[in-house]
Amino acid sequence: MNDKKRVQVVFTPGQWELISQLRGEFGEGDADIVRNIVLAWLAEKSLISTTVKQRMGNNGNREENR
Repeated sequence: MNDKKRVQVVFTPGQWELISQLRGEFGEGDADIVRNIVLAWLAEKSLISTTVKQRMGNNGNREENR
């Protein structure tokens, strides 16, 4: 997993305050916290398990849509 994608996002002061309150729970660095929030949201919506199940049903073959 050497390929990394960097994205720049902008938060309002109120949004950043909420994110900052998660320091220690979701990570220590800003990038760690935001990454873990996104992953937790994806897991909550079952998008991660759905994607894995679809790939397993497709014998691991996936179309590159990047």
